[in-house]
Order: sequence, then C-alpha cells, then structure tokens
Amino acid sequence: MLRGIVGMNETRRDRAGLIVQLANLDPQPESVPVNNLVQVIGTPLEGAERLDWTEFVRTIAVARITMPASYVRLSAGRREMDEATQALCFLAGANSIFYGDKLLTTGNPDVVADQSLMAKLNLQPL
Repeated sequence: MLRGIVGMNETRRDRAGLIVQLANLDPQPESVPVNNLVQVIGTPLEGAERLDWTEFVRTIAVARITMPASYVRLSAGRREMDEATQALCFLAGANSIFYGDKLLTTGNPDVVADQSLMAKLNLQPL
C-alpha cells in the first residue's frame, strides 16, 4: 500500500509529482491512501501552514482521474475535517475510508459519525 501525506508545506507541484509517480506504476496501486497532515504537538511540523481544504479536495480528484481503478482512501486528518469537506472528498473521487478508533497515532471520527456520514451520502460499505 502506498501512502501520501499532504499538508507538509509541499507545493501543488510536489503533490502532482507524487500522483504522477503512483499513476505511472505498472500495475497502478490497488490502494492510494491520501492523508492530511495532523499536526502533533512537539513534532517539527506542529506549526506548519495548514493545507487549504480546496487543495486537499483537488488532490483527491486528481488521484481519482489518474488512477481510476485504485481505491482512493480518505485517511488521516478526517477528524479535523468537517462533514461537508469529507462529503466533497467523496464527490471528488474518494471511495474508501479508514474506519475505526485510531489510525497510527491519531484518532479517526467515531464510528457513529462515520455511519451517519455514509448514510447522508447514500454510500454503502463493501
């Protein structure tokens, strides 16, 4: 599984370069988690400039367009996103989430919140 963390003071060109590298793999990855940096106190990126939500949604859209057969997974940073931003990520092409209490060092939205969002968007778990 290939992972990408965005929001680490990278440029749009940097994000595009990562997506191009992934899209040019043969075969393309089955799963492409897109993580939004969660600023953890005491780490070097604690005070990093936050990635604008529109840039994050665009990143999801470009991943979907360039890797149509891959699962584009909305991953770390979802707890810091409002419901509308998460919904836009699904409309832009995300088709999977990491579900449950915790993703590595940071928490996910609670299960009830995820179930509510999926119901509002009429999305069915596989």
